[in-house]
Parts: sequence; structure tokens; C-alpha cells
Amino acid sequence: MLPLSDGLRRAKRIGFLHDLVPQETTIGFLVNPAYSWAKAQQRAVEEAAHALKLQVLILGANSDGEIEKAFETGVEQHIGVLSIAAAPLFDTRRAKVLALQSQHRLPTAYSFREYAAGGGVMSYGPNTADAYRQVALYVGRILKGEKPADLPVMRPTKFELIINLKTATALGLTVPLLLLAQADEVIE
Repeated sequence: MLPLSDGLRRAKRIGFLHDLVPQETTIGFLVNPAYSWAKAQQRAVEEAAHALKLQVLILGANSDGEIEKAFETGVEQHIGVLSIAAAPLFDTRRAKVLALQSQHRLPTAYSFREYAAGGGVMSYGPNTADAYRQVALYVGRILKGEKPADLPVMRPTKFELIINLKTATALGLTVPLLLLAQADEVIE
């Protein structure tokens, strides 16, 4: 199976958010503009939203205060759902981001399962355990004498949709059965 491109993965995340809250016409996208992949992530989200006839409000944040302000701005601008870009800044402040999602009662999609397990509404992204398995295989090849420079670049090949039904219910959302059927894991 070919790995999903980063853009396609983000498009699927936007699609899942739209499936969860189809009546919402404006989505927010929280991105760290200082992160090297920010522009590519933003472009992919804008293309996915355009395909679904959704408006996108780009919310930039590069610090704790800016993360809080981004959530406030999104709510003031009446976004109905939020997608969080993959970025180390947000990963190191996961508890803060999850608390803000809860505080503002904002259905939010994330890149990694740890967010959904920690109280986020949903995540769609690479299966971390599978990625670690790939790293181990890579290390094994190097230990057997292969030169790292000769090895192919590895990308995630296994992705998972996690839905936190408990959080969705707390936000007053009814998760469509079709979306639940697509989930790799449902947290109840």
C-alpha cells in the first residue's frame, strides 16, 4: 500500500471533521507559522476545505499566549470546528490545547492519537506503534551493515482514525454511525 501524502492525510482529517459537524461552514486551522512545514500544511487544508465548499480561518500561534489568543479569535470569528496542524509547539503543549478545546467547546481534530486519548474529539494520523516498528527495522538493517545513506526514505504507511465518543458527547455532538464505522478506535 502506498503511503498517504501529507496533503491527502490533512484532506481526510478535514473531511472527517466535516462528516462530524456537517452544518458548519467555517473551519479554523491552528498552525505555527515558524514551523518549516507550516505553509505546506496550510495549503493542503485550504485545498481540502475549498473542495468541500468550506471557509478556512488560519490561526497562527508561536507561543502559549498566541495559542490562547488563536482559540479566542476562532470563537469570536464563529468557527464551528478546528483542525490543529502537526507541529512540535502544539505537541509540547498538548494539555493546554486540549484544555482550550474543552473550555471553548470546540470540536477539534488532531494529527496524533495521543490527543484523542487525552480528551480530544478525534485524531487522524500515522499509527505511532507502526512507525516505531519501521524505525526498529531500519536500525536492524544498519546494524547488519547497510549504509544509512543507501537506505530509502521511510514514510508512515499505516494511519488511524480515533474518535473520543465521550468528549464528542460532552460537546453535544452526535457522531454519525458511518464515521464511527470508519474509526480504528472509539474511546467511550
